[in-house]
Amino acid sequence: MNRLTFYSYPSCTSCRKTKKWLKANHVSFDERHLFKDTPNEEELKRILELTTEGMDEVLATRSEAYKKLNVNIDEMMLSDVLHLLTNEPKLLRRPILIDGEKLVIGYNEDALRNLVSHNSELKMSI
Repeated sequence: MNRLTFYSYPSCTSCRKTKKWLKANHVSFDERHLFKDTPNEEELKRILELTTEGMDEVLATRSEAYKKLNVNIDEMMLSDVLHLLTNEPKLLRRPILIDGEKLVIGYNEDALRNLVSHNSELKMSI
């Protein structure tokens, strides 16, 4: 099992709620600032592989960055989309949590519980 990676942005309400939940439940994680330590193309590819809804699950379609896009992502090649997302991380929904096998996007307590129960190694020893 891999360690939990938590991509977050400090001013994001969902990120703060998720971080509070992780700490309250003694979950061990590596936090990465989504805009300063953006997932690389390989990491984004793995995130997309773990989605159930594909690109729709990871895109922040209500964000200003998305609204200003003058491209149709559905018509782009995957390599171009990955390149775009690494250069424009504001297009990504947040937070993103991944343990290498499971993925949670956004604040979702049930999904967080499922992720932690799936990977008992994430629990910190108290």
